[in-house]
Amino acid sequence: MGTLKVVSGQKPREIAARVLIRRASGVYVEDLLEQALAVESLSPADRRLCQELVYGVVRWRTTLDWLIDRKTQNRQQKPLLKILLRLGLYQLFWLDRIPEHAAVHEMVELARHLGFGQQSGFVNALLRGYLREKAETRQALQALKVSDPPTGFSHPQWAVARWLQRWGEPRTRQLLEWNNTPPKTFARVNSLRSDPGKLLDLWRDEGVDYDFFRRDWLEENLVFELRNHPPLSRLPSMQQGFFYVQDPSTLLAVQKLDPHPGESVLDLCAAPGGKLCYIAQKMANQGRLTANDSNPDRLKLVRQNCARLGVKLADITASVGQSGSPPAFDRILIDAPCSNTGVMRRRVDLRWRVRLEELNDLRQTQLRLLSQASALLKSGGVLVYSTCSLEPEENAELVRAFLQENHEFTLANEQELLPFVDGVDGAYVARLEKSPSR
Repeated sequence: MGTLKVVSGQKPREIAARVLIRRASGVYVEDLLEQALAVESLSPADRRLCQELVYGVVRWRTTLDWLIDRKTQNRQQKPLLKILLRLGLYQLFWLDRIPEHAAVHEMVELARHLGFGQQSGFVNALLRGYLREKAETRQALQALKVSDPPTGFSHPQWAVARWLQRWGEPRTRQLLEWNNTPPKTFARVNSLRSDPGKLLDLWRDEGVDYDFFRRDWLEENLVFELRNHPPLSRLPSMQQGFFYVQDPSTLLAVQKLDPHPGESVLDLCAAPGGKLCYIAQKMANQGRLTANDSNPDRLKLVRQNCARLGVKLADITASVGQSGSPPAFDRILIDAPCSNTGVMRRRVDLRWRVRLEELNDLRQTQLRLLSQASALLKSGGVLVYSTCSLEPEENAELVRAFLQENHEFTLANEQELLPFVDGVDGAYVARLEKSPSR
């Protein structure tokens, strides 16, 4: 787009528009926003507004387009113009703290600066038209959630249909509402570098507002909810590796793996390293921990996290378990590639990327990983399979298909975390045990 002249109050909106335009390149919008904000000098309030605009427009894309179509008789709009209309409508109907007429004025000015001078009158007319009908439109938006949930809650048709069939209307509505709210930030204390008391003292000095967080699969004082804080990357406690940002759902797999000091453990799909570093914490940096991932670039993140968090026992590799390798591990974790439908709240782009037809391909990958891991596990060992998916084909159904073909394994236990039940990201974890050799 080039360098644009920016009028008062326009900067966060201009950056948001630029990020949303670049989103068509295929890069995740979270990464694009991070890159954009890294080179901009914005106040904390403007940074929050920019993030809210970007994430909100992506989340509510279908509903916003429904609003546009109502006023334009479904006429096709130029992509950039549609982005500007989405941004304006999002401010009018989802951001009560922004003065209505100021929001309209800023979007009209931005349209002119982006080269849509001739269409700025159209932008003004559409947004002001909705200003005059705001109460009636809000009622229509609420009715749409009942008559057409995929459009009213801005989710893929196929996903909503599956969830309605599985859980019914009330629980599906809870999940859709969950996915459309900003995710909370959670921090796991890293005992390899610090302890809860020391970390909480530091947070008070750093201006971090936190709350205790408890679930039956978490150790006491392991995870804290961060309610308000300065940019995390600037905190000395973050830089020194005293904590790791991680949703509590991700810790269930390590709890079921139950690694101990001195054991030999494999994390087969280790990147970016959150579960791996918690395994090292449980092992007190004693034993043999192998971190494997098929993507060498993502292994760089594992190395960075291990260095920051003080993980010293990890052997990081892109190739483990070559053909003919003998069983070598006491415990293996497979955090398998999946549809990620349990983390749509946290990954705002995801709902528009995942496709129903991908489930079968993912299932084949998941079975292959289970087969690979089973050959590397010692007799009497523990294999934990986990996903952040809500789909049975990737979870319980897949585990049972594996067990039917691998009679030396038994299912010790399994657990599903559902956002509308557990208040965390969705996840599935199964603990499989391999029979001892005779």
